[in-house]
Amino acid sequence: MEPLDSAHPGPAAGQPGRTDTPASPEEEPTSKKEQILALYLSGVEDVEDLALLTQSRPSYVGSVLQEEGLEAGYFDLYTSTSHPMNVYSKYFAGKLGFRDLARAEESVRVIDRLYRQFGIAHDRAGQHHALLMALTMYDRARWTGKEAEAEPFRRWLVDKLEDRGA
Repeated sequence: MEPLDSAHPGPAAGQPGRTDTPASPEEEPTSKKEQILALYLSGVEDVEDLALLTQSRPSYVGSVLQEEGLEAGYFDLYTSTSHPMNVYSKYFAGKLGFRDLARAEESVRVIDRLYRQFGIAHDRAGQHHALLMALTMYDRARWTGKEAEAEPFRRWLVDKLEDRGA
């Protein structure tokens, strides 16, 4: 997943810290990813602290650390689902999407099938994870402007939340 943060520009011309001469290759600014990794390896391991120090979002910090195999315990809306959150993650990995309405509807069928299987087994943690995956897909779709693709996830969630007997 691409980082959500863009690089912050340096000081404007005439401000302290500004040089008007081009940087040599060895003086090029360090990327946010490199900053995060250097800070983590130097002992700053808290995602929130790393985000603050590098002016990044916690999601980006978590993704960078997961990609490098350094942090396995941080998850939010934007961290990759390719890194297992718990034992239930494997059932959903690579099976959900919202590229178009048909894909979103198929994803809801996958979520619903697993939700029902977990219910038969009285596995409430599994059902919770199914709900979480539906909410995650709903939010990802709607916050990327795919309202039609978000709708099947929303309808399924509302149905489950209104079902008092489940």
